[in-house]
Amino acid sequence: MNNVLHIIPALADNYIWLIENQHQQVVIIDPGTAAPVIEYLSHKQLTPAGILLTHHHNDHIGGVLELQKQFPDLLVFGPSEIDLPITNISSQSTVTISDMTFQIIPTPGHTLGHVSYYMQPYLFCGDTLFSAGCGRIFEGTYRQMFNSLVQLSLLPNDTIICPAHEYTLSNLKFAHHLVPHDQDIINYYQQIENQVITLPTTLAREKKINLFLRCDNLELQQQFDCDTPLKLFQFFRIQKDSF
Repeated sequence: MNNVLHIIPALADNYIWLIENQHQQVVIIDPGTAAPVIEYLSHKQLTPAGILLTHHHNDHIGGVLELQKQFPDLLVFGPSEIDLPITNISSQSTVTISDMTFQIIPTPGHTLGHVSYYMQPYLFCGDTLFSAGCGRIFEGTYRQMFNSLVQLSLLPNDTIICPAHEYTLSNLKFAHHLVPHDQDIINYYQQIENQVITLPTTLAREKKINLFLRCDNLELQQQFDCDTPLKLFQFFRIQKDSF
């Protein structure tokens, strides 16, 4: 079965992802607003089968009630931190919508209940992992976010990563500021600097250009005087917060 990935730009810099099966049914991930989703479904003649939510921030859930109103039979799943009429998946390891089954990966850090969804080869990671970056730590700890990223980095290298925001260029500028001679970062920035949409990305690429996935690199640890991967991750995140 070949699934088809769709991307809908929304709000200021959000992406709403759709994954389509062979019956033109789609699962919608993190609809922060409803109007562009409804328009896209109509234009592409797609049938919504369900919604997956990664965390409780409004730019990820703001369109849910309107979509439920428009499509009364819509199944909506998310972690218990979301205060909406949805099915709580916090204690589950998988969720199935139509013929599509997703592995639920707890990825706390950005929020305490944040989850990611993996259906090979696609990873929908909300605000945990971005291209060349990671999410801010609002509710969790540095250790939680670091452990979440380590867990995602263990997925196959051909994993197609679908973050919820377009932050790639700003993340690469930050990385270049810290490691100005890194040729992989320089090359990738030059490759995408004129692209409006830089996603999805791949795990193989991110392991090269994303400093937050390279915290076990001894040379980087020595360069920034950090004696553990966690300390280097914390250093990078604090630097990014004020960049």
